[in-house]
Amino acid sequence: MKKVYHSADSRGTSRLDWLDSRHTFSFADYYCPERISFGTLRVLNDDMIKGGMGFGTHPHQDMEIISIPIKGGLLHKDSTGHEEIISENEVQVMSAGTGIMHSEYNASLTEEAHFLQVWILPLSKGVKPRYDQKIFSISRDKSGIHLIVAPMNSKEDVLEINQNAFISKGILKSGESIDYVRYSKSNGIYIFLIDGELLIEGQIIRSRDGFGLYNKNEIQLNVIRDSEFLVLEVPMS
Repeated sequence: MKKVYHSADSRGTSRLDWLDSRHTFSFADYYCPERISFGTLRVLNDDMIKGGMGFGTHPHQDMEIISIPIKGGLLHKDSTGHEEIISENEVQVMSAGTGIMHSEYNASLTEEAHFLQVWILPLSKGVKPRYDQKIFSISRDKSGIHLIVAPMNSKEDVLEINQNAFISKGILKSGESIDYVRYSKSNGIYIFLIDGELLIEGQIIRSRDGFGLYNKNEIQLNVIRDSEFLVLEVPMS
């Protein structure tokens, strides 16, 4: 088993008048040669955007992009004709493929929006751009690890991406314990803790920490404090 631990305060930072962004992996002006990616997990950004502000129209190509609002909503527009608001309890996926232009703004003019954005390298390059979003009504009273993103043609009632990757959202109560078993034995597992405190394979992780493991088929999560987290299971090459 191989492990990697990224504390919340070790992440890169981008600050503008309207944006406070933390980067688990190298992004924009933040560069760390030891933190380029975790396998095919290339970007994990933790963004807070002031009311009425956001990212203007910009391009993407050959990347699977997943946006997960934590608080508030995002107004998304893209070159395929989609114009949608992504709200709390929704998840958005965008397969950039051959190329797509899009913008993302805080849907509120007054309230701050907070969201996570994940970039995963694609299985196949040059595919047709694709967009989808879905509501996941996962309440804090519903303990467990709930699948929200899976590979194409997975036959699961979840969002799909162009990679052999799986994303789950976990909600667990203090004192609970749960095992996570990989969907694919060639994948690594990266846990990002949104809030709470967990003990995983001897490592305590706290709010906004990240912890990755590979060459291990099953991991146990023990909850020290009520926790909300993402499990990002991705190919390591």
